[in-house]
Amino acid sequence: MDPDKDTARGLAQLEGYLLWNAEVEEARRGADRFTDALPWLTTAQREDVRRVYTADRVAASRAMFRRICARATELRGEYDARYRRLRARCVAAGVVLVGAVGGACTAVTLLVR
Repeated sequence: MDPDKDTARGLAQLEGYLLWNAEVEEARRGADRFTDALPWLTTAQREDVRRVYTADRVAASRAMFRRICARATELRGEYDARYRRLRARCVAAGVVLVGAVGGACTAVTLLVR
């Protein structure tokens, strides 16, 4: 195993964990702000509204993260394909250039004789 890859994977997992926990905490704060705007709710109703609001917001965030992840995967595939085509073009241009220079050198050598 490559320690650098393991470290990068571990850091990515930690970043994802922290990002998700921040999103859940923001959903809870949003639920608190929402229920604070409804002062007529009883304590039980307030807790129910907080729970439902938080669950709805977490579900929406989860769906958003999945869409972003899917799009990132699509973009990675598109960019990889573009990179392969560009690399092939550069190699072909290099081969043509080397061939042209070699042919020009041969032609000059033959003309000078």
